[in-house]
Amino acid sequence: MGYYPPSLVRLIKHLSRLPGIGEKTATRLALHILRSSYEDAKGLSESILEVKDRVRLCSKCFGLADTDPCNLCASPHRDRTIVCVVEQPSDLVALEKSGAFKGLYHVLHGALSPMNGIGPDDLKIKELVTRVADGKIRELILATNTNVEGEATASYLAQRFKAYPARVTRIASGVPMGSDLKYLDEVTISRAMERRREL
Repeated sequence: MGYYPPSLVRLIKHLSRLPGIGEKTATRLALHILRSSYEDAKGLSESILEVKDRVRLCSKCFGLADTDPCNLCASPHRDRTIVCVVEQPSDLVALEKSGAFKGLYHVLHGALSPMNGIGPDDLKIKELVTRVADGKIRELILATNTNVEGEATASYLAQRFKAYPARVTRIASGVPMGSDLKYLDEVTISRAMERRREL
């Protein structure tokens, strides 16, 4: 990379540390930034610093926010008796984009994975217990991923909250809309058969 000026090489190296960005893409992005106006480059750098300065975890749901509580937790239009448990802030965003859920959220920031040394104390489970223990939540929807870790986390939480009055439910899983059965794995098909419903 000796053919680029040191400052450009430094930018390329920083960009290539981003997930999914290799050296070629980092170079393309760096050259784009170089060709951009000074105002655009300044706006990009300021927005990066602003995110680092302002974004934190909501003290109630542990989603990403720049106010505390976050806009969702503070909204008077949300159903405060239903909490949807997700693994990551990106899962919360996906559910919100669907418009299918109008309750509150709880972000665990991961899933149980004993092989990787992630146990209940490494997730926001204690905080979830505190929320459920106050007795205002009537339903807990477990919307963890349908992989091994997500299923283990859902099973653990279902057991953990058995003694509480809140109803514990699990999001449905199975055959996605528009998919072809021959391309699906056995677990997905099996789950779809187990959770079939009457029409």
